[in-house]
Amino acid sequence: MTVTEPLDPAEGAAGAAPGVAACPVRHWEVPDLAGVDFDPTLAELMREGPVTRIRLPNGEGWAWLLTRYDDVRAVANDLRFSREAVMEQPVTRLAPHFIPDRGAVGFLDPPDHTRLRRAVAPALTSKGVERVRDKARVMLDQLVDGLVRQGPPADLTATVLSPFPIAVICEVMGVPAADRHTMHLWTQLILSSSHGKEVSERAKREMGAYFADLIALRVDSTGEDVTSLLGAAVGRREVSLEEAVGLSVLLQIGGEAVTNNSGQMFYLLLTRPDLLDRLRTEPEIRPRAIDELLRWIPHRSAVGLSRIALEDVDIKGVRIRAGDAVYVSYLAANRDPDVFPDPGTIDFTRSPNPHVSFGFGPHYCPGGQLGRLEEELLVDALVDRLPGLRLAVPADQVPFRKGALIRGPETLPVAW
Repeated sequence: MTVTEPLDPAEGAAGAAPGVAACPVRHWEVPDLAGVDFDPTLAELMREGPVTRIRLPNGEGWAWLLTRYDDVRAVANDLRFSREAVMEQPVTRLAPHFIPDRGAVGFLDPPDHTRLRRAVAPALTSKGVERVRDKARVMLDQLVDGLVRQGPPADLTATVLSPFPIAVICEVMGVPAADRHTMHLWTQLILSSSHGKEVSERAKREMGAYFADLIALRVDSTGEDVTSLLGAAVGRREVSLEEAVGLSVLLQIGGEAVTNNSGQMFYLLLTRPDLLDRLRTEPEIRPRAIDELLRWIPHRSAVGLSRIALEDVDIKGVRIRAGDAVYVSYLAANRDPDVFPDPGTIDFTRSPNPHVSFGFGPHYCPGGQLGRLEEELLVDALVDRLPGLRLAVPADQVPFRKGALIRGPETLPVAW
């Protein structure tokens, strides 16, 4: 539910920017949502118009919110909206703490952003991702073997959906297997809002220090993993060690988003046996079905990172002034009926399906191809090897994470 905030007197006065006076600020409390329910407040904001104003639970001020597909893609790809400028001013936000590292790729604009992404591109392009496919499949098969030996009931999150993405992203990053558990603990502390700012900051510092040491050891490396590529780039002075560390932390944390995304995906399939049966009996539709599931699942809470307008920009009759904070909602864009007919329906035959679940523009998720590969492997392994897979508890008894930026089940009890 949203609460309308009275307009500032200056914003309703003569000479105010077009559209501002007609656009009240909505408080978006962002409650913890169970299951795969779409956020009712976001649905309300989508109905109110293509450009609205929001105040999130933390931070300062208000921000514009864009929910239509074309506007979301346009702003995400428009250099007049800066991520780097977010570092210089307080912005309303979801997270109770805001601890970006200066130089981190998520808060860089081109050309610096482009230069840094280029350093790790070989590990994350289609060719680079294919390099780890066979090893990823072997690691997944071993996890499913363990699940089968253990027997039902079992927690699918703890046995497969969590350790698999951790193993894969550590392989891609070049993190030794012995350090996977520590990486996982740091990631959980950084992503959760329930432990407090000090705990998150300490975890991020410790992860950063780890990567600083690892990258420094690889300045002469010819390896194909991310930290080897970054070490070599630092050795050639193409990127700074600080930039390399910031990118490493971002990629490592992002790699575990697959746990929550696949958790939501399998929760949905296990509560919709008609969908699961189609994947089992029509394996040829799986790639298209995975894209549709990625479009449909509400993978995050509220919105991600904001941008700052560097100059006045008019969008749908509303003037966004220089200095204003702007959020785009990829969740809302994925439900735009002008692009996705009957968007609330899961349609495994949907084509084309230009969803923006991995973002768009310069900040398109660098691990998007890797994430899609992992989802494909998970669906193949679990659907084929566990034909009787089902929930071991009623759907409303599956606990979902609280205080998490990325939504997903905490545990997923299953039987087969």
